Amino acid sequence: MTVISSNLGYPRLGEHREWKHLLEHYWRHDLDEDQFHATAKTLRLANLAKQRDLGVDYIPVADNSDYDHVLDTLAAFGATPTRFGHFDHALTLTDYYTIARGTKTATAAEMTKWFNINYHYIVPEFDDVHFQLLDNRWLRYYQEAKTELGIDGKPVILGPVSFLKLGKRHGQYLDDAAVAELLPQLLPLYEQVFTELVAAGAQWIQLDEPTLVKTTDSAEILPYQQALTTLHQAVPALKIELQTYFDSLDLYDQVVDLPVQAIGLDLVHDHGENLAHLVDHGFPSDKVLAAGIIDGHNVWASNLTKKFALVQQLTDIVTTDRLWLQPANSLLHVPITTKNETQADPVLLGGLAFADQKLQELATLTTAANQGITSVQARFDDNQAHLQALNTSSHRNNQAVRQAEQHLADQTFERQAPFATRIKLQHDRLNLPLLPTTTIGSFPQSKLVRSKRAAWRHGDLSDTDYQAFLNAETKRWIDIQNDLGLDVLVHGEFERTDMVEYFGQKLTGFYATQNGWVQSYGSRGVRPPVIFGDVAYTEPITVAASKYAQSLTDKPVKGMLTAPLTIINWSFVRDDLPTAQVQNQIALALRQEVQNLEKAGIKVIQVDEPALREGLPLKQRHWQAYLDEAVYSFKITTTGVANDTQIHTHMCYSNFTDIIDTIKALDADVISIETSRSHGEIISAFEQTGYQQEIGLGVYDIHSPRVPTVDEIKANIERALRVIDARQFWINPDCGLKTRQEPETIAALKNMVAARNAVQARLETTTGGTIDGL
Repeated sequence: MTVISSNLGYPRLGEHREWKHLLEHYWRHDLDEDQFHATAKTLRLANLAKQRDLGVDYIPVADNSDYDHVLDTLAAFGATPTRFGHFDHALTLTDYYTIARGTKTATAAEMTKWFNINYHYIVPEFDDVHFQLLDNRWLRYYQEAKTELGIDGKPVILGPVSFLKLGKRHGQYLDDAAVAELLPQLLPLYEQVFTELVAAGAQWIQLDEPTLVKTTDSAEILPYQQALTTLHQAVPALKIELQTYFDSLDLYDQVVDLPVQAIGLDLVHDHGENLAHLVDHGFPSDKVLAAGIIDGHNVWASNLTKKFALVQQLTDIVTTDRLWLQPANSLLHVPITTKNETQADPVLLGGLAFADQKLQELATLTTAANQGITSVQARFDDNQAHLQALNTSSHRNNQAVRQAEQHLADQTFERQAPFATRIKLQHDRLNLPLLPTTTIGSFPQSKLVRSKRAAWRHGDLSDTDYQAFLNAETKRWIDIQNDLGLDVLVHGEFERTDMVEYFGQKLTGFYATQNGWVQSYGSRGVRPPVIFGDVAYTEPITVAASKYAQSLTDKPVKGMLTAPLTIINWSFVRDDLPTAQVQNQIALALRQEVQNLEKAGIKVIQVDEPALREGLPLKQRHWQAYLDEAVYSFKITTTGVANDTQIHTHMCYSNFTDIIDTIKALDADVISIETSRSHGEIISAFEQTGYQQEIGLGVYDIHSPRVPTVDEIKANIERALRVIDARQFWINPDCGLKTRQEPETIAALKNMVAARNAVQARLETTTGGTIDGL
């Protein structure tokens, strides 16, 4: 009669990003496929052994990936897009990475955000799919863990309904009819996977169906009911943990009645609703409650006293032999361990918990539940002491910031004149051609750039020499942009490792981790800053770099900032204040930076908000408050400038129809949006609503190394111009170019300018060649 600890997934990157480096060495042909697999196995087994040693009872297996778990699923089930060829065997690494990264002749599969967090998944394409089981990867990794380490693991597999709902057919996410059509074709393959796992001795499988938290109508439960009934009847010996996360279940009663042996509920990000369901409706006596009580999104140490009180409340609802304690979601989304944060303030460090520390918390709570709190009293006392020290520290209580917040209600944050007036003044000042070209902000972070930064950080390069290098690199790329014929230039952001981390290093109240890496997509890792205190502006951040770049050219150079909501969504945010309050603190700080850029002569200022759409709450009832807060903080940041200063913003990914009114409310003069991987369907959102401001719809995909042809880019431009007035339209890539190599970047931009010139020439006969001539 004991409580069990369970984990849902473990980070892939490695403590020192060993997994990232492995992928990139393979892509550079520094090692062959056999060498890749041997090293990947070593990393995989080390992660499993660590979880075992940290006391996890049910350890996830097959949660590892060579790129992305959704890509793994579509590759295993033969759902590869037809443009990459037909496969009747398990994909080689070359084939696998071709889907993710594209080739010279085949565009990469679309990539978008995983629900509302900063992780990207490969979007399945079900246009002409014939499912077949090419690789039972779940069986392979289960057997590997059992043979190599003696671990009887819990295979993790994306459920069939979520797999279908996360994919597209003919450019649109699958509707209920499409899911109903494809599900019977897919289920026999899941049956085969389950049957082979049972034959190998597997007892439990973790079936992730995260889309369940988005169901609101009883009819939406039907495909899950069909799938689970079929699988249970076909393979009754295998016990299924039906795992949900990221929010609550609106259809709680129907979900807990599904034919599975365990239900995983998120009790952290559920707004208290899952717990209320448990209290009000109880829980089936024949099922295990897999209670997600540890925050898998954030990095703060749990208050063990409060968590243990929750555990005791749960034991009043279910018997201890039917209770698992686990993270609320996979730990993929947090860094691995705090042990490498050797430079952190001890007070802050005591309040942090990365993946390994979260598993230690689970072990402590499980022990307390089984043996009584006195058996781990010292750990509870230590936990309370650390949290008390952090919460009372001066870093968390900046009185100047609190006073500034009190005056927000007394101010109105709007531009001085309406857009129609501003844009005329901006055209006069900037003198741009029809279809102006620009980039989103960053240029390739070459090996030389990274090595110079590392040398500077380690004290092997002086501040003067490092700044001289940054200036030289900036000048080189200003010259490249001028030679390419771009109209609005950028300084390249060579001083920045990441668009959020950089600002976290410059504002007070942030901690920049040493090794807090988290996977964003593929081998791309980011180090989200930790917002632990009140946020304050102390000195100009980007002004010197922007002013220097502007001195090198007569063309306008954009100042480049990251907007408050994106900083919030891509940071680990303190949990002792409302998020909106922290967001407004950031906005007040950035407002000063925007004004200082304007004073320095910067005519165009881009305040990027790429995470606005991705962070949209999963429940529509929570949308408006989130969107209102986003608009408010953006306007605090951007409305303190003159009418002839042009404000740009940039957004990424997905369907913007739901937030088009919010985009308008931001009142930015120009917005650029990623569209190429989504095949341009975003265009319709702006066509239907009569968008008046200027807009750049990304004309080529920057997440793939392939160089688009002039004709491809022309086609993307022409498609947009069918619904968007040429006087509104800007030409730009999808996103920043930091992750690309220099030759492919220059080649792609050259083709982009050539495509613009060709379209511009067609329009010149009626426009006179300038915006003012229209």
